[in-house]
Amino acid sequence: MYGNVLSGSVTDLNKDEAFVQIEGITFAMDLSELDEIPEIGDELSGFVYETKGHKNKITTIMPKVMKGIWDYATVKEVRTDLGVFVDSGLKDKDIVVSLDDLPLEHSEWPKKDDRVMVALDIDHKGRLWGKLADLNLYMQLARSASDKEKNRDETGHVIAIRESGTFVLTDSYYLGFIHSNEQDGPLRIGQEVKTRVIGSSHRRLNLSMKPRAYEEITPDAEMIMAVLEHARDKKIPYTDKSDPNDIKEYFGISKGSFKRALGNLMKQNKIEQKDGFTYLK
Repeated sequence: MYGNVLSGSVTDLNKDEAFVQIEGITFAMDLSELDEIPEIGDELSGFVYETKGHKNKITTIMPKVMKGIWDYATVKEVRTDLGVFVDSGLKDKDIVVSLDDLPLEHSEWPKKDDRVMVALDIDHKGRLWGKLADLNLYMQLARSASDKEKNRDETGHVIAIRESGTFVLTDSYYLGFIHSNEQDGPLRIGQEVKTRVIGSSHRRLNLSMKPRAYEEITPDAEMIMAVLEHARDKKIPYTDKSDPNDIKEYFGISKGSFKRALGNLMKQNKIEQKDGFTYLK
C-alpha cells in the first residue's frame, strides 16, 4: 500500500488534518494542502506513506522519486550500518538507499550533500527504499557523444566506480569515463566532479580531472601569487622587463623562470602587467 497514489473517504476531521480511510487503514492529510476543508464522506487522493515518526500520512504533494520515476536526490545522512538517507521531497520522510545497494568500500559511499539518482522501491513488508540507478539505466538516458566535444569542460556526478576508472553522468547528459590515471584522487558515488573532455569512444566521453598544461601552476607561479596576495594594493614593481639581478635578489629565481611563471599566470588570467607593475586580477 505505502508508496502508491490511492483514494479514500474522509472519516474524521480536526483543526489541522483530515483523516482518510483506505482499505481499513486511516491516513492523515494536512488541511493546509487543500483549497477548502472537506466534509465527512468526501473522497481524497494522494501519495500514502509512513513518516519517520511511524504515522500514516497521505499527501497531495508528490515525492520527487516514485516507483519507475528516476530523479536526482540529495544525500541527507549517512549510516554505515544501514545506508544513506536521501531527500525524497516529502517533508517528514527521507528514503534510505540500503547498504546492499552501495559499494562494499565505505570510502566509495556518497557523503552528505552529494547527489544520487534513485527511484522508489517497495519491499514485501511495504517499506520504502531508494533504488540506486545502475549503469544500464544511465546508458539509456545518455546522449551520444562524439569528438566534437573534445577539450570542453564538463561537470557531472559519479555514477559507478570500477577498478579501471570511474563512470560519470555529466550535467549535459553525456556518459563519461575517467580512467584511473586521469583522476586527481579517490572518488565516491554521487560526488560532483569537474572534468575536461579528452576524447570519445563507444558513444561516451573520455574525461580527465587533470588540468590542461597551461592551467598547472608551477611552484614559481605559486610563489608569485603568494607575494601578490600579501602585497599592498595587490601589485609588485616587477614585470617581464625587470632587471635580472633585481628579480634574482627579490624572488631568488632567474629571470627566465620568472618570465615563464608570469606567462603561466597571464594565460590563466590571474595577473596583468601595466606601467611597470604586475597586478593581481
